Amino acid sequence: MASRVTGQPMFKLLEEAQALERSGKDIIHFELGDPDFDTPENISNEAIKAIKNGHTHYAPSAGIHEFRVAIQNTTYRSRGFEPKLNQILVTPGGNPVIFLAIACTANPGDEVIIPDPGFPTYFSAINACGAKSVSVQLHEKNNFELQASDVINAITEKTKLIIINSPSNPTGACMQPEQINLIAEHAKKNNIYLLSDEIYARLILGDQDFYSPGHLDQCKDNIIILNGFSKAFAMTGWRLGVAIGPENIIAKMNLMLNTIVSCVPPFIQYAGIEALEGDQRAILHMRDKYKERRDIFIEGLNSVKGISCNMPSGAMYAFLNITNTKLSSDQFAHKCLYEAGVAILSGNCFGIYGEGYARVTFANSAININEGIKRLQAIFGSQ
Repeated sequence: MASRVTGQPMFKLLEEAQALERSGKDIIHFELGDPDFDTPENISNEAIKAIKNGHTHYAPSAGIHEFRVAIQNTTYRSRGFEPKLNQILVTPGGNPVIFLAIACTANPGDEVIIPDPGFPTYFSAINACGAKSVSVQLHEKNNFELQASDVINAITEKTKLIIINSPSNPTGACMQPEQINLIAEHAKKNNIYLLSDEIYARLILGDQDFYSPGHLDQCKDNIIILNGFSKAFAMTGWRLGVAIGPENIIAKMNLMLNTIVSCVPPFIQYAGIEALEGDQRAILHMRDKYKERRDIFIEGLNSVKGISCNMPSGAMYAFLNITNTKLSSDQFAHKCLYEAGVAILSGNCFGIYGEGYARVTFANSAININEGIKRLQAIFGSQ
């Protein structure tokens, strides 16, 4: 298994960029989707309070009761159904949910359908489990929105899991509800599990509402929801995620989780309760800032010669078309880092259809975004 794991390329680029910084080079970071905001004070204070109250021991591997009840409540408010407690699993971040869901639904040799360009952990986890990834190409002409017809055409008798991600990493695209429903309908008809990666559910930056397929079967039959606290709550370092799914699958995932990590620290889960049920003003403020930064970034990127970029509808990323720079994606990323001092991820980090593209994140200040645009204009020119 270890030989099949590829990891996350954004962390490799971060290490490379930090090595340059240690040598004295100034780097602007657009490679890692790590909010530059601190965790809201009310959330941090709740964790401190929990530590002082002695919540520093083992917790139930599926999650403490109070936190899972809070997840029940917020799921009802946001998705229109209330999962049973046994349908909820608390995890150390969202990434483990991807691995656990694949491991518990697909055997070696089975197929998992994924959007491409897509989040690198999909590819790595599928490989680690010995399954086969089946890439469904996202097209720029469709604003990189996953099309149900493409997914349906990719289904075979070996398909055991379909992964969708809306809003999307790396493109920021939001799927249309009717497309999600069609995929869910065909997954159910063919006895295929559907993993809906909803980590950016609170970061819709356009006019449309968030839509989850979870309400279609209340996650009782074949739909699994992945969510987490890293992005919308600026809690990347806390490592707190959630899976909601059929009881039998969640039970298997729980067995794997408690074998590997035992449990998520209870004081972190108490912070999660505050994130869900406490004052939301800081959360809404961060979302508004991301929207402002997105608008600044997209205007600036489209002013750089050789670069064009659609307006993303959600998440914290933009996916740039760099074909007119006459550079490969890897060459483009290398030139940006070493000549401009701007860390940008090659589109090849996100699948076989990432060539000709690059990803940036606007989880950085407007000042740094504007400076980054100036540096890109300096090496590529303006248009």
